[in-house]
Amino acid sequence: MSAPTPTKPAAGKPAAKPAGLTVAQLEKMLRAAVDNSLAQLRRIDPDAASDLDALRRREETRPTIVVVGETKRGKSSLTNALIGVPNLSPVDAAVATSSYLEFVHSTTHGAQAYVPGREDPISLRIEDIRDWGTVLGSLPDGMRPPRRIVIHHSAPLLQYISLVDTPGVGGLDSLHAEIALDAVSRATVLLFVVDASSPFSKPEMDFLIEASKRVNLVLFALTKIDAYPGWRTILDDNVALLKAHAPRFGSAPFYPVSSRLAELAMRMPQNAAAELVKESRVADLQHALIKLASRGHLLKSANVLRSIRSEFVRLDLQTAEEMKAADPDPAAAERLKAERAKIASRKRTESRQWSLALNTETNRAKVEATGRLRVYFSKLQEQFLTQIDKADRGDLKQLPNDVDRALHALSVRLSAELEYRFRMIGQRVLAQVFSPQELHYVLRRLNARLRLALSTKPRREGGGGDTALVVMSSAGTAMMAGRGAMAGASAAGLGGSLAGGLLIPGIGVGLGLAAGAFLLWRRKVQNDRAQARQWLREVMSESRAALNDEVLQRFTDLQYALTLALDDAIERRVQQLDAQVAAMDRAMAEDKAIRQKRKAELAKQREAYKARINKIDEVLVKARGLVPAPKKDAH
Repeated sequence: MSAPTPTKPAAGKPAAKPAGLTVAQLEKMLRAAVDNSLAQLRRIDPDAASDLDALRRREETRPTIVVVGETKRGKSSLTNALIGVPNLSPVDAAVATSSYLEFVHSTTHGAQAYVPGREDPISLRIEDIRDWGTVLGSLPDGMRPPRRIVIHHSAPLLQYISLVDTPGVGGLDSLHAEIALDAVSRATVLLFVVDASSPFSKPEMDFLIEASKRVNLVLFALTKIDAYPGWRTILDDNVALLKAHAPRFGSAPFYPVSSRLAELAMRMPQNAAAELVKESRVADLQHALIKLASRGHLLKSANVLRSIRSEFVRLDLQTAEEMKAADPDPAAAERLKAERAKIASRKRTESRQWSLALNTETNRAKVEATGRLRVYFSKLQEQFLTQIDKADRGDLKQLPNDVDRALHALSVRLSAELEYRFRMIGQRVLAQVFSPQELHYVLRRLNARLRLALSTKPRREGGGGDTALVVMSSAGTAMMAGRGAMAGASAAGLGGSLAGGLLIPGIGVGLGLAAGAFLLWRRKVQNDRAQARQWLREVMSESRAALNDEVLQRFTDLQYALTLALDDAIERRVQQLDAQVAAMDRAMAEDKAIRQKRKAELAKQREAYKARINKIDEVLVKARGLVPAPKKDAH
């Protein structure tokens, strides 16, 4: 039988109203709160306001529900139960999802895998998902695992929402948490999955807090209730833990479910499945998600407002530090001076060490990149030589176009790999220089310095006119810079450990055939296979040499920019500490009245921030009415 089919709201009948407010009233309140808060933030921190304004303008076709949680909590089983198709998302006690799987509605069934370095997605069959989307899968030789797989299916629920199944966050592979957080950046609502075997673990709580920074609404699913008769006690324990350690979620709805019973019901005749469907409770969660879907634009506004709130909290904490400097504790001043002296000393004594570390990481990445480039060209040449041997006259005519597309695709793949390698270089070097507490400030300054250094560098032109076989350009730069900015904004560029991520703009490489290569083909090759093979070898040889030179030059550019940016970041950190020390010294030299006046001004500023945070909280609390409450017998 099919899964319990979600019921569509009756035509002409409005969706249920959030408690206490009409949808129109809540929409007006959210819009006003976002506009007013952004206007205030724009006066204080224009860069942060610009980022959030871009978030507000991002378009969504339908709400995206992202399923997150610890490994082996039943996320994939619950995803299948909600969609109503057994094993659509691979389920196995020994298998963890290595990609995030995005389920979207379509009248035809199939999937697309998005592999780093490939310009276009790879089309898959539904039965291929296990191989491509799990750590125990079998990929084609040389294929990198995808970070995202989009699955098209006609399931009724997907008419209203898109559903994303993410890797477990507590496994041995830290990449899983990175992939999950990448998926969370696309979330309209989080569906956090815990099971009835035990209460929240600390990693689960930590991930919940991190993942919900930009997502206002979170629903909880308590799975495996059929296997644990004491699930109500675990549910109560979970609510108590949330109230104690994450009060924001203390009143969030819990939906107890049994995915196993729902799956059994799917396999039984419909007239015999009704009782199992009821006991599984999955239909309650399906209907709640459909109700949320009708309020997608409100959920998006609430998420933007949640992000704005985080910025005002940051400003409040920053002002609190300034207040300490305005009325300093002598011991605190001495600690600050000691920190300043330590960093200045490290700059003098360890700058050579940092330079060597950067050089070592850059050279290591160079060797890896050029090695992969050699393998790519070897496989590509062999592929086209085979194609020439099997080609008829018509196929040979298309060879230059095929080679041109293949070279372009290869350069796109290489651009993505360079972006990743450059980020890793920055991460390893920065981790040796700055503490985690300093990185947020340092990365903001470092990104600005990198943008300036790389954007003002003269463009390298390649090719040599009509006689050149290949042409190198910066055609991919805009695309890669945009992708880098997105990665930085989603904090996925360096994983969750580096707030905001390291942005490497302008690293794209463009590779393709120049006019001379097509001209040479027409003059010498025509329909001769031997000449075609010779032409291909010449093209491949020059392409590889040109791209290898470009890659090495990009590494040189990066090392130069990072050296300057790192030195600049350290100097600015010293200057920041100097300013704080000077402020403390001035404060201690000033009489008490002047200190109190300065402190009062800062306190007034903090009050303005707190007032804005309180206004935002009032609206966000009312927005909780968007979440449908579970049935009263859930406990």
